[in-house]
Amino acid sequence: MPVHKQLHVFWSGRVQGVGFRYTAEEAALSLGLTGWVRNLPDGRVEAVCEGPKRRLERFLAVIAAGPMRPNIQSHTADWGAATGRFTDFRVRFF
Repeated sequence: MPVHKQLHVFWSGRVQGVGFRYTAEEAALSLGLTGWVRNLPDGRVEAVCEGPKRRLERFLAVIAAGPMRPNIQSHTADWGAATGRFTDFRVRFF
């Protein structure tokens, strides 16, 4: 069984108001990941995802190469141990 990890990622650029969160949600759900994605007041998008590390790496690759690619100026990603507290993946509004 693959070891589950947590990925905490921030994207900056023109990532709000363009469907970025829904693109991330679709990618995460298609890969069987759990967690959430949300807009931040400073214009960035933040996501916390959990699942097998290879799927999390694929998630980052799908976002980087997908339709949102021109909108992304930069991203930062931190890895940690999975908490197991998420049961699905959803867009958060707060």
